Amino acid sequence: MPDGPLDQDYAHYLSYFWANDERTRDALGIKDGTVDEWVRCQDGGVPYTRDILSSIKYHCNVTANGYRALVYSGDHDSVVPHLGTQAWVRSLGFPIVDEWRAWHLHGQSAGFTITYSNNMTFATVKGGGHTAPEYEPDRCFAMFSRWILNQPL
Repeated sequence: MPDGPLDQDYAHYLSYFWANDERTRDALGIKDGTVDEWVRCQDGGVPYTRDILSSIKYHCNVTANGYRALVYSGDHDSVVPHLGTQAWVRSLGFPIVDEWRAWHLHGQSAGFTITYSNNMTFATVKGGGHTAPEYEPDRCFAMFSRWILNQPL
């Protein structure tokens, strides 16, 4: 197969079948009847029926109840720039526990991270686009693996 955009388009095509497979839905804990069909969002193609003005109260509730949260952004995301996500995380008003610093993979900077109280971590992924794991799978896997194992980035 050719490299480049065709590979990404084909992966998007295949993701539809993977995400709608009963084994995948079962592994993700999607209850029967809650979601009819998974569709990829693009160009306003998702028929939203309602909107929430802010998700801040939901994130505050989750972290106040002891759940950990990882919020991350690709630093090349032109759809939702990481500076906007960083400002949103700051707006939650949590005190900083671990100051802004680089995190590394294979001796190279892989992005930046900061940890807040209430178990919230914000990280950027160097070279990541809007769907960071699609663009930087190794960095995202390292980031998530460390976070899920409660290890520092």
